[in-house]
Amino acid sequence: MNHPSSAAAEPAATGRTTVITNIASLVTNDPSLGEGPLGLLQDAAVVFDGDRVAWVGPTSKAPATDNRVDAEGRAGLPGFVDSHSHLVFGGDRTAEFNARMSGRAYSAGGIRTTVAATRAASDEDLHANVAKYLAEALRQGTTTMETKSGYGLNVEDEARALRIAAAHTDEVTFLGAHIVSPDYADDPAGYVDLVTGPMLDACAPHARWIDVFCEQGAFDGDQARAILTAGKARGLHPRVHANQLHHGPGVQIAVELDAASADHCTHLDAADIDALANSSTVATLLPGAEFSTRARWPDARPLLDAGATVALSTDCNPGSSFTSSMPFCIALAVRDMKMTPDEAVWSATAGGAAALRRTDIGRLTPGTRADLTLLDAPSHVHLAYRPGVPLVSRVWRRGVCA
Repeated sequence: MNHPSSAAAEPAATGRTTVITNIASLVTNDPSLGEGPLGLLQDAAVVFDGDRVAWVGPTSKAPATDNRVDAEGRAGLPGFVDSHSHLVFGGDRTAEFNARMSGRAYSAGGIRTTVAATRAASDEDLHANVAKYLAEALRQGTTTMETKSGYGLNVEDEARALRIAAAHTDEVTFLGAHIVSPDYADDPAGYVDLVTGPMLDACAPHARWIDVFCEQGAFDGDQARAILTAGKARGLHPRVHANQLHHGPGVQIAVELDAASADHCTHLDAADIDALANSSTVATLLPGAEFSTRARWPDARPLLDAGATVALSTDCNPGSSFTSSMPFCIALAVRDMKMTPDEAVWSATAGGAAALRRTDIGRLTPGTRADLTLLDAPSHVHLAYRPGVPLVSRVWRRGVCA
């Protein structure tokens, strides 16, 4: 069964209420509740009823509740929504990273190292790995995290990866088309047939999304279109690894197929920017990958100025972006991708929700999921202003303090 995205699919409120008061500055991402696109409220309060937001407003008007928590002048914002990660893997690639930092260029081929380690890993080890990195992300304020397969690259191990991922998150993506499997190194067309046939049959019941790495050394435009179209026919919605290492057809294919997101978007031309700005496909930027590979930074400014929806994500994976920290990615986006602090915070919350086509997360407004991050700082701007400092103080997910 594919995983639903609507708020109706979430558990109902329990009826036990909690108010968090004295929030110095609250990002709601609802302009009707406060100032600007972030819907900023000063000296704010939030009421949770079970796993839902029931009320947002000034502390002075907060209603009586079963529980009361004093934020003591901390800033609050929605839990981060990390819409792109690769958490089902075995081993690590420390040696590769060390070599790359010593001068070797990044290429898609390094994925094969993780494929071998993942195939050799036990189910127990893979479950533990996913749980470990989800917990690590939660401590840093991430309350929703998508994750993908893509390190099995055969029918059995791709289906296994998705079953394991689905035990930990509803946002599961089939990425059998990460690279051509080493088992099919001399027969790329045969591998596409496998991905769109038996592998898709085995994997579709466990995923919501289908993704493809459309890139030199991975899959070309025709192959990517065939894979995504086959996934759509099985009820999976497309996402695309697009235009990461070179300019290519990935963004245009994403828009053509109404993909929820085109991810990376490092090498864009004017036509790509225009296509994204005039579509519902979100441009997801992954600065951890550029940081970890010393690659060219994506330029968010043309996308934002054109009116495209932009998300930020970690791309947490063992090869090219081994970070689970959304605050770190916010700081990189502001420092190196020409985003303002407000834009980066919006993209890491509401933008990530848009990339997952969710309206129940990424905002703090009545009816949304009760996901709140408090910072040991008076403003969300400190996420970029104080890079590398562990500012996350407390996190509520589904109304429960983690």
